[in-house]
Amino acid sequence: MQIAKNSVVTLHYEMYDADNNLLDKTEEPIAYLHGGYDGIFPLVEEALHGKDVGESITVTLTPDDAFGEPEEELVRLEPLDVLPEEVEVGMMFEADDPETGDVILFRVTNVADGKAVLDGNHPLAGLTIRFVATVAEVRAATADEITHGHAHGEHGHHH
Repeated sequence: MQIAKNSVVTLHYEMYDADNNLLDKTEEPIAYLHGGYDGIFPLVEEALHGKDVGESITVTLTPDDAFGEPEEELVRLEPLDVLPEEVEVGMMFEADDPETGDVILFRVTNVADGKAVLDGNHPLAGLTIRFVATVAEVRAATADEITHGHAHGEHGHHH
């Protein structure tokens, strides 16, 4: 079965930066609902359209196509005494965005002089990414999956 709108696609992927360093890869395959449901990067979905099990794609994604450009307003300098525990680089904190009410995940990127730098940007923001994927499985989506807008089951979303 070829990948088409309303098919569930299971794939393995690897992501590389511009220097060919491996950034991320699947240990277990991921599944998404194909056809504009925002389950995967649009350019990757476009490249996968019409592919079959065993076929591979390679797509280069600019920051605008992937994780966006870093936003200065998502980087904050906070005194350590307002943070809940002993802070180390790499720790993650959640905070509410006062404007939207959304939860933002902040990563500690530096600790010095009684302050911590918290960065709410995606760790891969600003990077050009080479996305390499191999199709592991393609099947027709269920009516429930189409209604919910995402894949269910082993490698998809669980309710």
